[in-house]
Amino acid sequence: MTETITSRPVRPGTPQAPPALGGLGLFTVLLAAALPLVDFFIVNVALPTIGADLSASEAVLELVVAGYGVAYAVLLVLGGRLGDLFGRRRLFLGGMAAFGLTSLACGLAPDAWSLVAARVAQGASAAAMLPQVLATIQATTSGPRRAKAMGLYGATAGLSMVAGQILGGVLVAADIAGTGWRSVFLVNVPVVLAGLFLAARAVPETRSARPEPVDVPGTFLLAASILTLLVPLTEGRAAGWPLWTWLSLAAFPFAAAAFYAVERRADRAGRTPLVPPSLFAIVSLRRGLLLIVPFSIGFSGFMFVIAVALQQGAGLGPVAAGLALAPLAVVFFLFSLAGPRLVARYGTRVVPTGAALQGLGLALMTLAAWRSWPDLGLVELLPGAAVAGAGQALQLPVVLRLVLSEVPAERAGVGSGVMVTTQQSSLALGVATLGTLFLSLTPGMGMRDALVTTLLVQLAAVALTGLLALRLPRTMN
Repeated sequence: MTETITSRPVRPGTPQAPPALGGLGLFTVLLAAALPLVDFFIVNVALPTIGADLSASEAVLELVVAGYGVAYAVLLVLGGRLGDLFGRRRLFLGGMAAFGLTSLACGLAPDAWSLVAARVAQGASAAAMLPQVLATIQATTSGPRRAKAMGLYGATAGLSMVAGQILGGVLVAADIAGTGWRSVFLVNVPVVLAGLFLAARAVPETRSARPEPVDVPGTFLLAASILTLLVPLTEGRAAGWPLWTWLSLAAFPFAAAAFYAVERRADRAGRTPLVPPSLFAIVSLRRGLLLIVPFSIGFSGFMFVIAVALQQGAGLGPVAAGLALAPLAVVFFLFSLAGPRLVARYGTRVVPTGAALQGLGLALMTLAAWRSWPDLGLVELLPGAAVAGAGQALQLPVVLRLVLSEVPAERAGVGSGVMVTTQQSSLALGVATLGTLFLSLTPGMGMRDALVTTLLVQLAAVALTGLLALRLPRTMN
């Protein structure tokens, strides 16, 4: 199987130029990579304002977050397969345009349920766009250029998750032209228009020369597996844990087992299933994905919990609540720049070092919450947030690069879809599990003790991440 890559029509007999993703093209795809992650976190600090303006219940507000995350997670692998089939640039442009339109729909939503529907559609459009970013990088770069591009992708992903929460607070407080919370969605529209203009000129077209058709049974079973796990966990507490939540969770292992059986059968028959089990024979991919799970669960859970605690418990406004995490974002960015050099010298040993630093930073923030509550803000969180940011920067970019380092170019779309699905499902699971734990403990324990307990649980997840990091391959391509 070979890879077909074109940036412009080629006349018969004309030698085709070597595939390359230039600096402007790389900037464009990284801009697109930032958008879905920013939008996953940007609503955290806007939820109280949305609830007050639209008279939305807590359960509906959770759907505003979960609807986006679940739709995004369910369709990511399919988005990667469609890019292989129809052309990654084509899916990239279509997904980005749809993301802009659905962002506009979110910003103009007249009521809470319209916002939920628009968020689901926004998550689906993000799933068409994001896998093409990684697949394009894999197909159009190699050697040091690929290492640099993947390092920048990892840095962009991590920074976007923190910056989204900060940006959300600033936009809500700024109340631009009276838009209030709506600006957190409307801001995407001009960014998407600029991205489409740049992508049409700078992103080359890539696709597999002999792509496989869409794996329909695998697509439905993967969707069933993710939905039966994430939907009850995200909505269960607010809905009072009705019978359907328990039935759904009970169905999850059966849906997952059926999905694996169907995919293994297709793989052994020589077809390319939606998620080929043979792909997990790649040690770097398998162990990297395993590490992404606790890292992402802890990261997203922390971001959600700290946003609620700072606004509802410490009494901070949206700007102050967002800016309390600014040290984490700044230090993450600076250490991300140094990451490639450290990896070149020390290999993946920087990852367990990063986990240790993140654990130290989280312990400092837990101590600050216990000693300073309710006077918790930028100053109190600064030492811990800065140390945690350094630790996260030494983990996420490196692991994301490692996961795809040995994936063949013809499976770039499948590999990138599997990776971002794992990451996104884990992000949604983090909000569902740690968020539910925190909100369930608060009435009985008080917000301070609930926050401290939740942070200690996350610290256990960081310890698990560090142990898993010890099993990573020492070097990467």
